Amino acid sequence: MDTDSRDVRAHGNETAAGSSTKQYTAHLERSRRVWDRWSDWYGMSERDFEPIRERAIDRLDLQAGDRVLDIGCGPGVNFEHIRSQIGSDGELVAVDYSPEMVANARNRIDRHGWENVVVHQADATTVDFDESFDAAVATLSLGVMPDAHRTVENIHRLLVPGGQLAVVDVRPTPSGPLRLLNPLIWRFFRWYANWNPANDVPGSLHHTFTECELTETAVGGTAYTMICRRAGSAVEAGNSDPETAEQ
Repeated sequence: MDTDSRDVRAHGNETAAGSSTKQYTAHLERSRRVWDRWSDWYGMSERDFEPIRERAIDRLDLQAGDRVLDIGCGPGVNFEHIRSQIGSDGELVAVDYSPEMVANARNRIDRHGWENVVVHQADATTVDFDESFDAAVATLSLGVMPDAHRTVENIHRLLVPGGQLAVVDVRPTPSGPLRLLNPLIWRFFRWYANWNPANDVPGSLHHTFTECELTETAVGGTAYTMICRRAGSAVEAGNSDPETAEQ
């Protein structure tokens, strides 16, 4: 499917309210360049983070027929695991801003013949859809966003009441003697992934979602998983959409 699919109403050209337009746009465009550059060299990262990504997805307890949003999908590293749980009756919708990553993700879809997986090139902070999602995942993506807080708010709005978000991300070492290495860690994250030190991903998640739990850490605490749940119930979810659902 192409990016003009009927349920996408906002692509990446709007700047999130409350962000400096110039800084926001500069970070977004640098992310595009960085991830275009890494689009053909993602294999090592895909393998190294596969266990923690899959454990995070498993915590969502996805069901056959669920509709799932993958934010900052890269070359589609989560697609196979998610699809194995939602089946052919579910729907996986993915978003990434890098044209090269999107091209690789679509190639992955074509190779597997997945008819219920679609990828859109769009800014996750402003992207919009006509239908809500039962669950969402954001693996190694929120920390590189130009405005993670606004992105988290947008994901929350797109979830059905009771819907869950699984986040895997990285951060400087939170405690212990390894904190002395944080300046080097910051520089590496910035060079490798255009990591944005202005983002407080855990803080944004706790501020936006009713329930949020840190479920796993790895690599000296620099990698972590959080599972968050939007307030509400399955009854409300059956009657909700992004326009009318409770904020």
